[in-house]
Amino acid sequence: MSDNSVLSGNIGEWSELYVFFKLLAEKKLYAANAELEKIEDIYYPVIKILNKDPLGEYEYHTNSVIKIIDSKGTLIDSIPIQKFKENALILLNKLKSKPAQRSFEITALSSFLSKIKISKIKAKSSEKRDITIVVHDMFTGFNPKLGFSVKSQIGGDSTLFNASQQTNFVYEIICNKSLTELEIDNINNISSKGKIKDRINSLFNHGCILKFQKIDSSQLTNNLIIVDSALPQMLSEMLLDYYLGKENSVVALTKILIEKNPLKFDLSTEQPFYEYKIKNLLTDIALGMTPKTPWSGIYDANGGYIVVKENGEVLCYHIYNRNEFQEYLFRNTKFETPSSGRNKFGKIYKKDNKLYIKLNLQIRFL
Repeated sequence: MSDNSVLSGNIGEWSELYVFFKLLAEKKLYAANAELEKIEDIYYPVIKILNKDPLGEYEYHTNSVIKIIDSKGTLIDSIPIQKFKENALILLNKLKSKPAQRSFEITALSSFLSKIKISKIKAKSSEKRDITIVVHDMFTGFNPKLGFSVKSQIGGDSTLFNASQQTNFVYEIICNKSLTELEIDNINNISSKGKIKDRINSLFNHGCILKFQKIDSSQLTNNLIIVDSALPQMLSEMLLDYYLGKENSVVALTKILIEKNPLKFDLSTEQPFYEYKIKNLLTDIALGMTPKTPWSGIYDANGGYIVVKENGEVLCYHIYNRNEFQEYLFRNTKFETPSSGRNKFGKIYKKDNKLYIKLNLQIRFL
């Protein structure tokens, strides 16, 4: 990578690099509580950060200076910690001034990135881990190598579970009397701001109900089932309630689910059946599960979650504070409507003389 090479990325991708700079500069990764507040007395000393780059594999050791060591154990360079502090601040100020969804360049970092052997800023999209850190675990005395997923609150709310055609849920439309082609066309042509909600309500006004049939993706179905066999049905209920405009937050939708109790759990013991299952799902999504890849239950982000707050503070949820992490995810996520055109859902269609409609699942941070 030459000095005049300029990398481009969006806020989320640049935030991963910001975490890299920030942790090397501060040499501590602080834990967060369920309200995303720093727990002052729980932190993990950063021993080194590992990076696989097209230029090679490098380790960045924290000491009085940051030592860059290649895969052969050769010392490449020693960089003053102050340089990482300065460039972290430059990066943070740029992040705060940029649009959330667009890629952009930061030319002021080019020379420094070249010096520290970084030629890309984006991790593989198939991986949940965005940064690999060796920390000192004060609970065990070991120095484990841990992968963390990075989410940034700078520039807007990030997505936890991305929409695609694979995240479509299929519902059969069952009516008291058959809908005519004109009625179907009229419903499909509803183009109001809340068009999906209005189309479903129009179906209800025509004496129809929606009955969940399946998820378009058999892989997503299997992934949900391995987490909990009840999840496809639970999510289908929450999804329909969301598109009907009842609520959008995961907490509120779960509360409706508990009140309806579609799975007929014995709630007399006050055990949190639905809440527990939803929290486990959110955790598995955050740490490894995707719709496309068979899920084994093994976390790619085996260290946990790192959050970049709007003020630039970097905090983590480690496996040890799993309860706080689950509560944070549960309280701070919502269902969202993605593009119906791109993801091909929200319109009535006919198959084998039956009518169906698809609703899409996307989960975003509040």
